[in-house]
Amino acid sequence: MSDAKYFQRGKVQELRSELNSERKDKQHTKKKTVLKKIVANMTMGNDMSALFPDVINCMQIPVLEIKKMVYLYLIIYSRSKPDMAEKAIPTFIKDAGDQNPLIRALAIRTMGYINVDKIVDALVGPLKRCLKDQDPYVRKTAAITVAKLYMHNKGLVENEGFIDLLRDLLADSNPTVVANSVAALTEISERSENISLKLNSNMANKLIVALNECTEWGQTYILESLMSYVPQEMGDAEMLCERIAPRLQHANSSVVLTAVKVIMYLMNYMTKEEDVNMMCKKLSPPLVTLLSSGPEVQYVALRNILLIIQRRPEVLRNDMKVFFCKYNDPIYVKLAKLEIMFFLANASNVDYVLSELKEYATEVDVDFVRKAVRSIGRLAVKIESTADKCISALVELIQTKVNYVVQEAIVVIKDIFRKFPNQYESIIGTLCENLDNLDEPEAKSAMIWIIGQYADRIENSEELLDDFLFTFLEEPVEVQLSLLTATVKLFIKKPTAGQALVPKVLKWATEEVDNPDLRDRGYIYWRLLSTDPVAAKNIVLSEKPSISTESDNMEPTLLDELLLHISSLSSIYQKSPQTFIHHCKPRQLTVSPVLNRRYPGQQRKVTNLFDADLDDLSSGNLGNYESNSYRADVVNIDERTPENLLLDL
Repeated sequence: MSDAKYFQRGKVQELRSELNSERKDKQHTKKKTVLKKIVANMTMGNDMSALFPDVINCMQIPVLEIKKMVYLYLIIYSRSKPDMAEKAIPTFIKDAGDQNPLIRALAIRTMGYINVDKIVDALVGPLKRCLKDQDPYVRKTAAITVAKLYMHNKGLVENEGFIDLLRDLLADSNPTVVANSVAALTEISERSENISLKLNSNMANKLIVALNECTEWGQTYILESLMSYVPQEMGDAEMLCERIAPRLQHANSSVVLTAVKVIMYLMNYMTKEEDVNMMCKKLSPPLVTLLSSGPEVQYVALRNILLIIQRRPEVLRNDMKVFFCKYNDPIYVKLAKLEIMFFLANASNVDYVLSELKEYATEVDVDFVRKAVRSIGRLAVKIESTADKCISALVELIQTKVNYVVQEAIVVIKDIFRKFPNQYESIIGTLCENLDNLDEPEAKSAMIWIIGQYADRIENSEELLDDFLFTFLEEPVEVQLSLLTATVKLFIKKPTAGQALVPKVLKWATEEVDNPDLRDRGYIYWRLLSTDPVAAKNIVLSEKPSISTESDNMEPTLLDELLLHISSLSSIYQKSPQTFIHHCKPRQLTVSPVLNRRYPGQQRKVTNLFDADLDDLSSGNLGNYESNSYRADVVNIDERTPENLLLDL
């Protein structure tokens, strides 16, 4: 029967009466029905907090379904009624020792959600017992609860020895318990200022053994924890990559991307170039496969691929065609593909890319067309041998007379002129035919720059500039700055033609505008022209450095950091996680004898580690051994200072 009938606004008094009804109800059917109505009203946003005492009374009913609903109610309303929530502590403690493992797990999980001081304190004893419970379901729930408890009270977790208890669970006989304990330790180390997770080679290999028997999310947790392993000897990274590689074929995209992240990380510690090349070849098929998923997964994959190819372009160098846009791709996927096409373009495949971009420039989506036109111009700057073809393509697009296409083409042609001065002046006439179509500041600024730069080769350059000057005071600052510089260039190159324009523009720039940058530039030009015209010519017409597409590449240190955050929001935003997550620790490549990529300021030394020798752990299959036969020789947490507390596993 559908539960839709419960989703009706109920009155608190009526629900209370039904909940406290004295009717015989051996199966507690009435109680279940009323609690379902209460939960439904909570879901709809109706305030049910007035029923707190009545709902708490239902905690004594030994029915799992009822306990789930009561505990859900407590999680929602305990923060607003902490005094009343404390009355549930005896029942919580009782349930944490119940014979049913599901009830034991439910009790400690619910207590972990409630941030009330007395409940947090009361959780310590039951949680310690549940971490050593005979049932793996209880142990795995308890492991995650430790991480929740850490969010409420960091000092309590550290002082009560929960970190060591979690470490012990890494040697558990159940892979799911191992995965949850790894997830909890990772979460704690991310949130703590004085605790860091560090795996040794022995434990890293044992965690990989557990991968085969974990759920897909457990595999993600374990793979994520391997980012805390730093290879110290030749061959360590290569061996670990080989054992992780089968995860690249997993059906879950999160597992695949996390495996890619770990392999990309370990490549930094590979000493042989052939090993790096071999791993790059293995990364290509799974990344291509992700592009056949839904558009949302595609976009995530594309944003991560954009980072990967900036460091390892050989990974997808031969797979350009998979990034060609499909007619039914969403716009955000198309734009992401365009960016990758540009980065992968080279002399051998540029003809295919250019042909695709010309097709895209005739699409109906304005943003996509603009990006395609701009990509054509960027290709000309990036690959000199294709500049002629790119210019021809841009001229064809200008001749379509489509307004936004023309303006975008003019913007990128300005960059081509800067890259190849004195080579493509023959198209200036075509550009000048479209002056009336310019209404965007960037396009206007680009055209004004072209007129000023080639003022001596454009017969009516002074007339063209004068047309723009009619609206000088109404233009954006970007256009005003371009007009000021272009007018000075015109005067230097054609003194007679520019003589009437310069005083007028300088007067406007210095007396009738408020922008300080524009006024300062106006005063500089005025003084230069009035005191030393030769110096003015040398400065204004000096040879400018050739532009390149290197500025499109991400700053190396930021790129290294983002590659350590593949498959996270950071890789989607392409921003350091510290910019939008306040408690996130920065990640860097740790110094090691086999580290092969070193950038200034990128590496850090890990010092003051306490030793946790796990070499005595047996090398048997992690899924089949008993937890009491695998014990870590660890130092008691109370014997370490918080400032130097790191998890060395």
